[in-house]
Amino acid sequence: MGLLPEICTFGGGLAILVLGSFLPRRRLGWTRIATVTVLLASAIASVVALAGPNQTLYSGVFLADAATNIARLIATLATLLVVVLAGDELRDQPRAGEAYVLMLFSTTGVLVLAGANDLLLLAVGFLLASIPLYGLIGLLPSRAAAEATLKTYLMGAMFGILLFLGVVLLYALAADTAYPALSAQLSRGSPVVVGVGAVAVMSGLLFKAGGAPAHFWVPDAAEGSTGFAATFLTTVPKIGAVVALYRFVDTLPGTVDWAVLVAGLATLSMTLGNLAALRQTAPRRLLGYSTVSQVGYLLVPVAVATRTELALPAMAFYLAGYAVTNIAAFAVVLALPQRGTVDDYRGLSRQHPGLAAALLVSLLGLLGTPPAAVFVGKLAVSTAAWEGGMAWLVVALLINTVLSLGYYLRWIAAAFSLAPATGEGPAGADHTASPVEPAPGRWSRGVAIIAATLSIALGLAAGILWPFISG
Repeated sequence: MGLLPEICTFGGGLAILVLGSFLPRRRLGWTRIATVTVLLASAIASVVALAGPNQTLYSGVFLADAATNIARLIATLATLLVVVLAGDELRDQPRAGEAYVLMLFSTTGVLVLAGANDLLLLAVGFLLASIPLYGLIGLLPSRAAAEATLKTYLMGAMFGILLFLGVVLLYALAADTAYPALSAQLSRGSPVVVGVGAVAVMSGLLFKAGGAPAHFWVPDAAEGSTGFAATFLTTVPKIGAVVALYRFVDTLPGTVDWAVLVAGLATLSMTLGNLAALRQTAPRRLLGYSTVSQVGYLLVPVAVATRTELALPAMAFYLAGYAVTNIAAFAVVLALPQRGTVDDYRGLSRQHPGLAAALLVSLLGLLGTPPAAVFVGKLAVSTAAWEGGMAWLVVALLINTVLSLGYYLRWIAAAFSLAPATGEGPAGADHTASPVEPAPGRWSRGVAIIAATLSIALGLAAGILWPFISG
C-alpha cells in the first residue's frame, strides 16, 4: 500500500479514460467529478502515509519518506484546484475527459519523480510527467497552442536525451542505478565524468521544473495553451522536479562542489526570469517568466541540501506556498480572458473587488510579502542558505526580490488605478476593460479567492505546520 497515492492517480486516470469514451458529450461532467474524487483519495492516502513511518519500496527504488509524502499532498491538491479551475474552459468541450486524464497521468509522473530513489525510475517519472503534458498543452486546437506544443516537445526531447545520457554515464561508473550505490561508488570515479553525467541528469530535471537554462518553453506554453493547462504546467511539474533534484544532489559525492553549481543555476534562473518579466505586458507571459524566477528561489535549498537540515522543510514549505499562490494568480487571469495586457486591468478594483483582492494577494505573495506563505518560504530558504555558508546566495535572492517589484507592482498599480484603461474615455465614468466583457467564470473566480485565502492561511499557520514539515 506504499504506492497508494500513485495507484489512485494512475488507476483513476485509466478508469476515466475507458469509461469516458462511452459517455455522450452531455454526460462528460461525470469525468470531472470522478477526477476530483480520485485526487481527493490520493490526497487522503498521502496524509495517511505522512503520518506513518518512512518506507523503501521495490528493493529500494522508491522512497516514501516525508519529502515524498509532502510532495504527494501538494501535487494532488494543486491538481485538484486546477481541475476545478478548468470548469469554465472545458464546459461543453468534447475533449474534456481527455484533459482530466492527461492531468492525472502527468501528476502520477510528478509523484514518481518525487519518490524516485533510482536513476531508472527517475527516467520513467520524467517521461510519465512529460508526455501527457505535451498533449495537454495542445489539446484545444489553435496556432499558438500548436507552436507551444512543438517547442515544448522539442525541448523536452533534447533535455530528455541529456537526462538519459547522464543516467548511462553514471551507471557506467557505478555499475548500479540505485542512489545508495551511486553515493558509495561515484566517489571512486573520474570527477570529470561524474560531473558531466550529473549535470546531464540535472538538465533534464531543470526542464521539468522550468528553470534556466532549460526554461525557454515556459512563457510560450503559458501564453499559447489553455488557461488551465498553463496553470498546471507552471505549478505541478515543479513539485516533483525540485524534490527529485534535491534527492539527486544529496546523493552525489563530494568530489565536485555541487553547492556552487546549483547556486549558480539558482541565481541564473531567478535573474533571467525577473529581467525578462520586466518587459512583458501580457499577463500569462509575465507569469510564465515569473515562474522561471520562482524556480531559482526553489533551487536555493537544493544548493545547501548537504549543508543544513533546514533545507528540506524550507523547500517543502516554499513549494506549498508557491503552488497555491501561483494558481491564484492564473485563476484571476483566466476569470478575465478579455484582458490581454496588464494595462487592461485598470479599474479592476472597482469592477470586480473580489478578483482584485485575489490578484493583490497572489502578486504580493509571489513577491514574498507577509503574511503570505511565499514570504515564510523565502525567509526559510534564505535562512537555510545562510546556515549553509552561502551568504552571497542570500544577497542574490534579496536583489532579485527587489528586481521583481518592477513587474508585480506595475500590475497591482494598474488593477487599483482609478483611471480607465487606454482608450476608455474620461476618468470618473463607469468604465470596463471592454464594453462587452462577459462576467468572470464562476469556477475561476472561486478558485482565485480560495487559493489566495489558502496562501494567507498557510503563511499565518506556518508556526503550527512547521513541526510537521520538519519531522
